[in-house]
Amino acid sequence: MTKVPFFDLKKQFLPLREEILNEIVAVCDAQAFILGAKVELLEREVASLCKAGNAVGASSGTDAQLLILMALGIGAGDAVVTTPFTFFSTAGCIARLGARPVFVDIDPETLNLSPASLDEFFATKCTFEEGKIWTRGGLQVKAVVPVHLFGLCCAMDEIQAICARYSVPVIEDAAQAISAEYPSKEGAKRAGGIGEYGYLSFYPTKNLGAFGDAGMAMTRHAWMADRLKVLRNHGMEQKYYHETVGGNFRLDALQAAVLLKKLPHLARWSQRRWAIAQHYRAELAEFGEDLRLPGEPFASLLAERGHIYHQFVVRVTRRDELREHLKGCGIGTEIYYPVSLNRQKCFAYLEAGSFPESEAAAEEVLALPIFPELTDSEVELVADGVAAFFRK
Repeated sequence: MTKVPFFDLKKQFLPLREEILNEIVAVCDAQAFILGAKVELLEREVASLCKAGNAVGASSGTDAQLLILMALGIGAGDAVVTTPFTFFSTAGCIARLGARPVFVDIDPETLNLSPASLDEFFATKCTFEEGKIWTRGGLQVKAVVPVHLFGLCCAMDEIQAICARYSVPVIEDAAQAISAEYPSKEGAKRAGGIGEYGYLSFYPTKNLGAFGDAGMAMTRHAWMADRLKVLRNHGMEQKYYHETVGGNFRLDALQAAVLLKKLPHLARWSQRRWAIAQHYRAELAEFGEDLRLPGEPFASLLAERGHIYHQFVVRVTRRDELREHLKGCGIGTEIYYPVSLNRQKCFAYLEAGSFPESEAAAEEVLALPIFPELTDSEVELVADGVAAFFRK
């Protein structure tokens, strides 16, 4: 019997059911389903929230990333640097365009891309000539994609400084980090609006989730936003006239309507996630190295704004045993991610090598329930279940 589910979307939906259904009915009555006023309003709201300048709605977070890569002209003969410890699409979109994903290892405390490893990669495995940087294999490095994993921003000041040295643009994967803040030396910034480009996912289980797939591409540049809008609509600006080849990456009005109704609740939901995380931290701190808790490098400066806890991911050497124990207690868990990307069969051709921190994380990570609708008693059940495992 499940006592505490890993996630329960129904608990979020029920209090909002009437107003969301009213919005869906309004869209149905209008019979205007693709793009339109709802999408444009959502784009403005998200651009403002993320301090991103411009936002362009897309059919998914994956498609938002794909749009940005396409707009930058990335393809065969190019390399894009990213982390091997992330959801597949981060590297999959790169490969899909004929470019090559190049991996750089993670920081073991944050699980985000390591600036030191990135710096070492450029310094020892690349050449910089005539304002361009090339891998030893002769590929031009066209971008770096740091991933704000589980709701925590990467060390963006360091990453951006390294990339600026080599004239390489930064594309933020903020799919899991909407509204998370980062204490830049220029002041607090928000995930997706820190670099030149960024993207979000509104997959249903995200902190701000749609009723299906939806995403958002963001850019500082108005001209790039215009290009993204053309590319998401088959490369068509004037109807039936195509100067470039794009794709069908349009955002549905139904999804925009749902997200607009949920958006005002996001700050409260994020605060609740933070409160749950702090409860877990207080209850589980005693287990030290046996149970490594998530890093909170920005807590002293930003408190709950510095980590929006899309997931609460611990590291345990006896991970599978703990998961079975919690299952026996009726507590749901999940593993993000059990195989680092450099070890995925579809990327065997990359001969990417070993990334010890990412591979170690893949063997140790375990996500505990942290959705906002968890009750205090359910949070206590989870904490007690974990503690019992280490005390037995």
